[in-house]
Order: sequence, then structure tokens, then C-alpha cells
Amino acid sequence: MSRKRIIIDMDEVLADVIPKFTALYKKYFGKDLKPEDYAGKKIYDLPGAAHIRNHLHDPGFFLDLPVMPHAQEVVRWLVGHYDVYVATSAMEFPNSLSDKYQWLRREFPFIPWRNLIFCGSKEILSGDYMIDDHVSNVEKFGGKALLYTASHNLHETRFTRVNNWPEVRAFFERELEREKRGA
Repeated sequence: MSRKRIIIDMDEVLADVIPKFTALYKKYFGKDLKPEDYAGKKIYDLPGAAHIRNHLHDPGFFLDLPVMPHAQEVVRWLVGHYDVYVATSAMEFPNSLSDKYQWLRREFPFIPWRNLIFCGSKEILSGDYMIDDHVSNVEKFGGKALLYTASHNLHETRFTRVNNWPEVRAFFERELEREKRGA
């Protein structure tokens, strides 16, 4: 039996961009943000903060992002049961390409380089499962979509939601058990 394929997004799924954006917001506005301040949107969608998004073009922006809690251990476990690919949008921000590659090799060295996909659009990707925080990516995906909770997707209800990496593991443990039973 062939292994099923999981496609995992990087930003706001494996890599936590929120600390960097909250630091930039504080730099420009002198205010510490709380999650409720940007619930339902991106930090750069707050009034007067659109220019913060321009930092995504900065060399090094993606190089030092923290890893989401438990992502490494759960993804390592997934690799033992599935074909795991990381697909990340990189073409809009060309400087991110090298940063993201280096970050993934450092933080997830157990994912083969052949399984890293740097793209502009994810709608051409094919797999059994996708874990992503952007509704536009999961709604075009042909397999089972898992929406990873992020501030900008809090009000979305159409997809199976996972709030953290332990929940991702629990979901796939249930999937493996279902497959074992032939359901």
C-alpha cells in the first residue's frame, strides 16, 4: 500500500511570524499587541499598519522565525507514516526563498530537500491532506484540508480546524486507525 501525502504550509503553521510582526508593530506604534487586538485579521491589516507587510521583502525576515510549539516532534512522527511535503509561497517575496530554504533545512532536517516546494500558487498541488492557515489555499485543494488556526482565519467554519500540533497528531492518529480498520 502506498503512503498518503501530506502537504504542510510553512508560515503561521510551522514557523511563527507573529512575534516578528508584533515587534514591528511596537517599533512603529509603541504599543504591545494582544491577540484580541488583531483577532480576525493580520497585524498589518490594523489601521495605519499596512507598511509593516513590506518587511516581508526584507532579506533575513524569514531566517530566524521561531518554530511553532511541538511542530518538529509531530512532523517527525508524520514523516514516519506519510510522505510529507512542505509547500510555502515564496515568489511574491523573492528574498524569502533562500531564507525559507535555510530555515527549513535547519529546523526540519529530516524532511528531504526533494520534499520542499517553493511556489507562487498552491492550487496546482496534489495530495491526500493539506495543513494550511489560508482559506484560499485549502478551498482549492482536492484532498482533505486542515485549517491551522491563525488570527486571520478565526471566523472560518467550513474546514476541519486544528489549533496546534498536538491536535494535528491526534487527527492523523485517528486517520491511521481508521485506515487500519479499513474504514
